[in-house]
Amino acid sequence: MRARLAILTFASLMVLVACSGSTHQFAYITTPFNNGISAYRLDTNTGSFSQVLGSPYQTGISPTAVVIHPSGKFAYVSNAGENTISLYKIGSTGALTEVTPRTNTDMQPAALMMDPGGAFLFCANSFSNTITVYSITANSGALKLISTPSYPTSGFTPVRGTIAPSGKFLYVANSNSASISGFAVDSMGKLTAVPNSPIAVGNEPNWIAIDNAGKFLYVANLQDGTFSGFTIDSGTGALTPISGSPFGVANTGTTIVPISSVVVDATGKYVYVTTLTTSSSVYGYTINGTSGAPTAGIAGSPFAAGGTAGFIVPDTSGKLLFVGNQTSNTISGYQITPSTGVLTLISTTSTTTAPTAMVVIK
Repeated sequence: MRARLAILTFASLMVLVACSGSTHQFAYITTPFNNGISAYRLDTNTGSFSQVLGSPYQTGISPTAVVIHPSGKFAYVSNAGENTISLYKIGSTGALTEVTPRTNTDMQPAALMMDPGGAFLFCANSFSNTITVYSITANSGALKLISTPSYPTSGFTPVRGTIAPSGKFLYVANSNSASISGFAVDSMGKLTAVPNSPIAVGNEPNWIAIDNAGKFLYVANLQDGTFSGFTIDSGTGALTPISGSPFGVANTGTTIVPISSVVVDATGKYVYVTTLTTSSSVYGYTINGTSGAPTAGIAGSPFAAGGTAGFIVPDTSGKLLFVGNQTSNTISGYQITPSTGVLTLISTTSTTTAPTAMVVIK
């Protein structure tokens, strides 16, 4: 159970890429089993990675998530094994330098979220069932706790979270409550529950994705082998189930195919989900732009991935998707065909140990 929960918690993650040119970005990947974060130079044309000198860098115990400040100057990593957040300065080459001491959190920080302006950092704590909020000092990246006490999630084991593109709403997936909790975020970083929160989803939700327009929210339900879809009220942040939700993927006989993560492409035309299996796959669907419902499967779907795909994330150009494979210790890179959504595998990169998060910022 502990190993299973570790995979779910660590998979609640993201991707970062800070552009250094039109065809190159920097990718940062957490690897909990060696308590590290690796930095790579990413070629947008080929999807290939080259490791930054000095990488990997030491984190705290069991890093679970990484986010990058919009300025591209600071990186933050949550360390579930010691209840802290690490702050790093990002150099011009993409190298990381940790700034100590680390910042304390509640118990077992699992997910990090940042508002689009980079004023606040939100940390979902999976054992405490809370969200802690920190203000960010612009010139140093230093964190200051501003949530006293922490905000309860009203659900058990929040393992993944995301913020709407507007920065007005925040949502967390409560793995052991089969629910999503939503909060309105005010200008001071204060959280207030949105109407009808928490809202029921499938069993063991462990990934959330919102389209770039902020209209639709999707949740990967691991145990059910489904993903749930909702429309987002732009005024209140309340969630309304999309007709037909939850949505399933193809089963093998009576066996449920566990869904580990979900992502919407930059155009909002396609949604992709990954399966947490020995030989994982990426299923792709076209999105109905009015209702948000996934409709026809993309030609060639499902697309092969590596072993135990724990997350799927886009690059900043909107042209590529990356899947983290936690038993084959690799990152699969795909190119998206804009007109059809078809994925073409263009790179496979070894991470030496299980990758559990990537982050991308431009």
